[in-house]
Amino acid sequence: MPTHEELRRWDREIVWHAFTQMAEYQPLIIERAQGCTLVDIDGRQYLDAASSLWCNLHGHRHPKLDAALKEQIDRVAHVTNLGMSNPTAIELAKRLVDIAPPGLNHVFFSDDGATAVEVALKMAFQYWRQRPDPRPEKSLYVALGDAYHGDTLGGISVGGVDLFTSRFAPLLFEVIRLPAPDTYRLPQQITADNAAAYYLAQAERVLAEQHQRIAAFVIEPLVQCAAGIITHPPGYLRGLRELCTKYGVLLIADEVAVGFGRTGKMFACQHEQVTPDLMCLAKGLTAGYMPLAATLATDDIWQAFLGTYAETKTFFHGHTYGGNPLGAAVALANLRIFEEENTLANLQPKIARLSGHLSRLARHQHVGDVRQCGLIAGVELVRDKKSKEPYPWKERRGWRVCESAMAEGIFIRPLGNVIVIMPPLAISLDELDRICAAVERGIEKAVAE
Repeated sequence: MPTHEELRRWDREIVWHAFTQMAEYQPLIIERAQGCTLVDIDGRQYLDAASSLWCNLHGHRHPKLDAALKEQIDRVAHVTNLGMSNPTAIELAKRLVDIAPPGLNHVFFSDDGATAVEVALKMAFQYWRQRPDPRPEKSLYVALGDAYHGDTLGGISVGGVDLFTSRFAPLLFEVIRLPAPDTYRLPQQITADNAAAYYLAQAERVLAEQHQRIAAFVIEPLVQCAAGIITHPPGYLRGLRELCTKYGVLLIADEVAVGFGRTGKMFACQHEQVTPDLMCLAKGLTAGYMPLAATLATDDIWQAFLGTYAETKTFFHGHTYGGNPLGAAVALANLRIFEEENTLANLQPKIARLSGHLSRLARHQHVGDVRQCGLIAGVELVRDKKSKEPYPWKERRGWRVCESAMAEGIFIRPLGNVIVIMPPLAISLDELDRICAAVERGIEKAVAE
């Protein structure tokens, strides 16, 4: 067995961590977990206020999830889904169709959120070329500013976070970019009451002028999480669905971060009774246990890919572990837990408690805005509350808050100046109180000059 110091050294020198400057990395090595608590190799405990990157739902080591994995592994761990299937993945596909917005009747499995989006982009592109009335000129995508849709080349093409995308610009395809429908930094003369109409008018101008070239509009419904928890004005999603239908453009809903209860409903699209043409799922699909993703499609899209072998209408795309039985088994157990433990109903008091904490934090002189959608929250720090002037990103104010919280046993990650609070759905009220109190104390330290 390696010593703790050997693990730290190997972790610093051999493991290349995602979104991490390795020259500055200080190892944090988690050895085990239980419920909403992580335990490192030295026995220190941390509340998992980031849900292990927004995917853990029912806590770590949930007995029903553990049992599902153990039961499945006694049958088969993996078979390909290229021309083959397994009962567990088939049952999961049926369950997803049953609970999804009506009309999403077909499921394509992949590995993670980025691949689910990549599948949707390629499906949309191929769909327009194989319809009964082909429209090969439709090859453009519309996406929002500050959008994040994963780190594959397709994902960063439609993504709008310049820090992640600009250096790869020569590799990316053309995208029409619309401003994010931000409810905090609104243009002059625009208020919360008319924000949806204002942003929808922008979208309609683009769709009216270029719909003949546009294949799909890609959106994170209700909340752009990695953008800093940007919340959209009510009615924007529903209005966008209507515009896409009016102008013959597919709507791709990226529910990777907001799906599976995060917003208070199973899927964010359900808040405004929207059925997208393609819906991307991952993260919470397996409650944070296994890599698995799914892209759901309508009958219209499915039909465009049907034909004889010689017609080559097949969707020539696949992933080695797509439909993996272990992932499918734990995903099915995840959905059973939602029903058996009344997860969505039990979320409501937690959402209300979080809202109360945010109302208090909003009064701080250096908190410019608090944003919440279900059990997703962002607290944005600003240098000047009146002008909304941000802190320079190099000052790492958000990281200072999180470092302070870590000292109190709370694991949380920022997005620049935005402190993201996204704990497991299983979080208790007392644990939620601890998280928000640590964030509040961290803010006091981080903004002290």
